Amino acid sequence: MKNNRVKRIGVLTGGGDCPGLNAVIRGVAKPAHDNGLSVLGIQDGFEGLVTGKAIELYNKDVSGILAQGGSILGSSNKGDPFHWPEQFDDEIKIVDRSERAMRNYEAWDLDVLIAIGGDGTMHISQKLSDMGMNIVGVPKTIDNDLEATDQTFGHDSAIFVVSEALDRLHTTASTHHRVMVLEAMGRYAGWIALHGGLAGGADIILIPEIPFDWEVVYDKVIQRNMRGKRFSIICIAEGAKAIDGNIVVKAKDIKRTDPIQLGGVAELVTRMITDNTGLETRYTVLGHLQRGGSPTPYDRILSTKFGTYAIELALKKKFDRMVALKGNEITSVKIKEAIADQKLVKPTDQAVKAAVAVGVSFGTEKL
Repeated sequence: MKNNRVKRIGVLTGGGDCPGLNAVIRGVAKPAHDNGLSVLGIQDGFEGLVTGKAIELYNKDVSGILAQGGSILGSSNKGDPFHWPEQFDDEIKIVDRSERAMRNYEAWDLDVLIAIGGDGTMHISQKLSDMGMNIVGVPKTIDNDLEATDQTFGHDSAIFVVSEALDRLHTTASTHHRVMVLEAMGRYAGWIALHGGLAGGADIILIPEIPFDWEVVYDKVIQRNMRGKRFSIICIAEGAKAIDGNIVVKAKDIKRTDPIQLGGVAELVTRMITDNTGLETRYTVLGHLQRGGSPTPYDRILSTKFGTYAIELALKKKFDRMVALKGNEITSVKIKEAIADQKLVKPTDQAVKAAVAVGVSFGTEKL
């Protein structure tokens, strides 16, 4: 540390956007200013840290953004300093630009960087911390797949969107006697489809952690039809796959830290049900609707708690740590511990048990 007291902080939002980012920025900036700190907003995530894009943040800049979706700083999932895409003549090469990120951190005279993001952001933060950068992490992911925290902000808002969509699909499905398939986000973790499907009254929930049997899915919709329930609602995570199948890949982008882009599983399920049961089936893909819009009251509160606690950690010089929710308490864990394990749905989880108890099928007879 250059001085005994923290005087200047940087803040960025990394990875995909989600409701609550601005509430965290507000929760960081307001108490920082009250404690005499200056705040630098780094634009477009780690991309701005490499390219030198940043703006000073004042109280007027964070006023009125509590309920605003997105991020006033911008974000990017293609700005990994250690996996930086750069144009060389006629080709794009992946290079390491972490030293450039460190130089900008030092040139801006920052004492600490508050990095708001998910698993990818925390992995990058750990590497930068190993290089000597002072980091405080704030967990953000609609997937809720960080093991070190009971809840990430953005998840509640995402499942609200899913459950509301399912409510609407119920009315059209029952009217036209159709099977309706809703595709939710969830690459490796099925928490959005599980919680959203449970809240929205889905008849079948298909998630990455529980590979499904086509015959069990067919039988569920046929049996409902035979009992006079002439419609069915299926909520499926984008990363779900059949027991004998693979995830459905839409495209690959080498500029991204994780180059695989998923998409198309709802269309596949729709086609398979139509071909094998004869039941009229339609699908809806929510996509980025789950990331957009205003955060729920729960996420506004959690985001504010996370942001203000991040400043507490910074002022106490408790670096290389990530804010976390444990029970009802806001605490912190080592970033290295936070990224050690991904939080995945287990068949023994209470939400799975509750869903099964009310008649939901997970496309398998083994639960």
